[in-house]
Amino acid sequence: MPRIKKNDIVVVLAGKDKGKNGKILAVLPAKNRALVEGINFVKKHQKRTREQEKGGVIQRESPIHLSNLALFCKGCNRPTKVGFNTLKDGTKSRFCKKCNEVF
Repeated sequence: MPRIKKNDIVVVLAGKDKGKNGKILAVLPAKNRALVEGINFVKKHQKRTREQEKGGVIQRESPIHLSNLALFCKGCNRPTKVGFNTLKDGTKSRFCKKCNEVF
């Protein structure tokens, strides 16, 4: 079970956006990366392909490595480590290791 999933709120631990919060848009498990809303912007030079599309320099999010992200706990109001519990029915759940709140 992954420690970070889509729509989780995370905090950036390292890099140029250190300390910023964002929502996970997509997780790329094969590359150990995630796309975070408003984090790790890069400039891309895009050629105009149709009459409706704009060309020029655009900004968009680039994937960031999972080791540079920590899940944000609303109970603790800070970044936290994630623990896993196996329930009696066999399903797994994620919880905050500081305050034991279930995500």
